[in-house]
Amino acid sequence: MSTVIVYVHGLWLGGRESFWLRRRLAQALSGEAQVFAYPSVAADATTNARALVKHLAAIRADTLHLVGHSLGGMVILKAFDQEASLRAQLPPGRIVLMGSPLRGSRTAQNLAGLPFGKKIMGLSVGEELLAPRERRWDRSRDLGVIAGDWGVGLGRLVGKLGGPSDGTILVEETQLDGAADRVVLRVSHTGMVFSAAVARAAGAFLSTGRFSG
Repeated sequence: MSTVIVYVHGLWLGGRESFWLRRRLAQALSGEAQVFAYPSVAADATTNARALVKHLAAIRADTLHLVGHSLGGMVILKAFDQEASLRAQLPPGRIVLMGSPLRGSRTAQNLAGLPFGKKIMGLSVGEELLAPRERRWDRSRDLGVIAGDWGVGLGRLVGKLGGPSDGTILVEETQLDGAADRVVLRVSHTGMVFSAAVARAAGAFLSTGRFSG
């Protein structure tokens, strides 16, 4: 039985930052962990989601999990939203979203108000994060959400967030109706990619559908 975990990175990143996370998940699930890299600034979310669909369709595995950090989580959701056949086409598996701004991003909104802010963030952010959103997961596969509440990060440099956050994304912005489970850990937005506690939680959910027993 083969298991593949696909990691989808966040804004301004390329996936290399996930080395330790992928290594821990691969060990925990006795599988292979790989990166889906995409142009987070130059291309819009719809284009990136279509590329992810093609990438996933080419994978041969008995179990296929997805892990998305920040904007990467939005790309995953977009892929499932726009490609209905993806639900039946893919091998069984679960999804973990880490620090993904599922209800919009106040940090993105604050940064967009600064000179060149929208240009710096790029097309995907403009499409997905600059307005409040109400999303609901269709439960086609188990989906878990990890949020952080250690408020150290970019968000504090560009304006007030007004609530518990991981320094970039508010805890309340990570809520998703239809998610199977959700956990808030003491990590920052960038730090969650390197955190052993986050890797353990993600591995537990991918294995069992819950973050803890």
